[in-house]
Amino acid sequence: MGAPPLPRPLLGERATPDGVCRDFVARATQLGQTISGHHNQNHVLPLTEAMARVLDREVGDLVTVRIRRPDALPVVIRTWRNEAEILAAVRDVLPYVPECLVEGNGWAIHNYVEGVSLASVCGNGKTVDALIIKGLTGLLAQTTQVRRGALPPLPSVWPRNDMDSQGFLRALAHLADQQIRQPNRAVYGGLFAALGIPEDALVRLAERVPPMARRPYSLLHADLHRDNVIVSYGGDPPLICVDWELATYGDPLHDLATHLVRMRYPSHQWGEVIDAWVAAMQEARPAAVVGLSTDLRHYVAFERAQSVYPDVMRAARSLEESFTQKSLDEATAEVRRALEAAAEPLRLAELPGEGEIERALFRWLASRSDGHIAGRDWIAKAFEWAPDRRVPERPDFPAAAVREALLAEGAAPAGRVFKGTAHLNTVVSVPGIDHPVVVRRKLPESCRRELSFLSEHAVLRAIEEAAVEVAAPRVLALGESYQNDAFALHTYVGPRGIGRPPDHPVNGLLPHEADALVDQLCALTRVDYKQVDPAAGEGGFHSWLKDQLVSLVRELPKESQQLARLLGLPDADRLHQILSRHEVSHREPSLLHGDLNPWNLVRRDDHLALTIIDWEMALVGDPLYDLVRHMHLTPTRPEIRDRMFRRWERRLSAAYTTDWHKDWRVYRRLEIVRSAYIDLDRIVTGAGLNAPNVSRAVDSYAVTLAVATGSLGLPLRATANPYLVRALA
Repeated sequence: MGAPPLPRPLLGERATPDGVCRDFVARATQLGQTISGHHNQNHVLPLTEAMARVLDREVGDLVTVRIRRPDALPVVIRTWRNEAEILAAVRDVLPYVPECLVEGNGWAIHNYVEGVSLASVCGNGKTVDALIIKGLTGLLAQTTQVRRGALPPLPSVWPRNDMDSQGFLRALAHLADQQIRQPNRAVYGGLFAALGIPEDALVRLAERVPPMARRPYSLLHADLHRDNVIVSYGGDPPLICVDWELATYGDPLHDLATHLVRMRYPSHQWGEVIDAWVAAMQEARPAAVVGLSTDLRHYVAFERAQSVYPDVMRAARSLEESFTQKSLDEATAEVRRALEAAAEPLRLAELPGEGEIERALFRWLASRSDGHIAGRDWIAKAFEWAPDRRVPERPDFPAAAVREALLAEGAAPAGRVFKGTAHLNTVVSVPGIDHPVVVRRKLPESCRRELSFLSEHAVLRAIEEAAVEVAAPRVLALGESYQNDAFALHTYVGPRGIGRPPDHPVNGLLPHEADALVDQLCALTRVDYKQVDPAAGEGGFHSWLKDQLVSLVRELPKESQQLARLLGLPDADRLHQILSRHEVSHREPSLLHGDLNPWNLVRRDDHLALTIIDWEMALVGDPLYDLVRHMHLTPTRPEIRDRMFRRWERRLSAAYTTDWHKDWRVYRRLEIVRSAYIDLDRIVTGAGLNAPNVSRAVDSYAVTLAVATGSLGLPLRATANPYLVRALA
């Protein structure tokens, strides 16, 4: 980093110190050697005669003009806003850190630190020399010697106890949510949701911080990576730490964790760095190493968790600056890496595959570009869609409206993006359409063991054409967009103010809701099911249902089958024998929803009470089955169950209800057994665990297993490992 040539003074420099400074800052942006950073543009140039007088320095001395980037994303935690105050406090202990000579609104001038950045001579991922590691950990240890009284006041949210390690980490998690996620929610929240990052992920992380050893707080640099370390030319001192904007005050283990992660050390060097840090701290602050072996991992986990937000945002933003297939591939890989690193600490149940990430990034970018960027032919792809002719264009929702909906999809805020076990649903507003719509996309990585038999769009169209009182979405369009990504557009059935999330009866139905749901299930008997399944009604539905369950068990992965046997669940052949003992009476078939769990019911404020969504598992069969499966999937009090059965029997003819009193328990037993296998498979494979209906089911698996084995007439097997059943509980 040699000195740039001395520029000629600008004519007409204003004589006042403020005017001289402003002119010099303007000169820096035009003539200075520029070093870009995430938060600042750093310009290196020599002092003019006028500026040298203001600063009482020599003409030609090099300085660094730091100008805050107006387009910088809020992607960091800041304890203090004024770096100059931090530098002033640090200089008594580390005299070679930069000195702030003067500062103004959005800019500061520092003396120039001569040398080269460590990143320029030893890039990320490269092995770091042992002597340099000793020097870096020595800097971290020296930083702890800065007096608390020399530092600016701490924010009010800081723990009162200066040795509360648990409180400090909890505060960091809350600050990351407040200073990183929330300010970026409007632009990037929908992208986070599409990638499977829950809105409350950091808050939940804060709640999970365990008790930790007590360590004395100290000043922390909190951002010591290769770009922020200068290797001096003279060697005295050999290493100088710069960029103290993110410095904080707290547990020294946090400084070690951020250093380990952000330095991008090769994995084999982590132990060496930790040992060097311990040796340096034993001399500077021995109490800082207490509990390191158990507590360091919590800070490393937090660093990886909070980093997913800036990493995703920077990857997405890089596409705005330069878009090519190569840059999209690089951004996709970076997002995937960040999600993998954050998956464990944030408890991200299922990570999207590269194709899903790429399409989410592309939709976000397309929504930001609006198709009007000259010279970028690629953007036209974002607005191309191939209609599926099975759903003709509707007069009330023309092709132009479909294009607008797809454009709005990528810009939707987090509160309008809902990721389930099988679909990504995004609620958007379309110009000229007086109601919101849902863009519904099948998740390519989804693994649903239960098969779908009917086309959802055909089922919804049959309900609409039947003109019965069944509250279901209407299909507006069907097609494929970028990279043959299939989508469906439905009418939105949530609250009228689409800023509010849908309200689901997760704790069971209220009496009027139970009545309304029964009425809608009765209305389904008047839908022409032959329209969606011409062969339906032939053969026994109950026998077919049993065969489907036996096939499901037979096709489970080997690991799931092995654990099922260990827990006392029969294999497919034995299950077929047991289920064959039970039969039900024949009832007239009708169209069934097939999956009436609470999250597929949306509360509404009219006489229909509930809208039924997600018809992908619809089928034709015994109407009693739909009612019983709903009661199995939804918490149902005995009085509500009896109320629903009585109303259902009263409103339907005997052709649909005959012998239901003896048959409903047969279906209930079948559903309990089905859950025992499916929920166990979810526990083994981790599939769908981020969906609320799945997480609730697996949380109560020990009860499900006991009831299922009992209903099959089998004992709950004492496994070779008694801890296994206890773990499932």
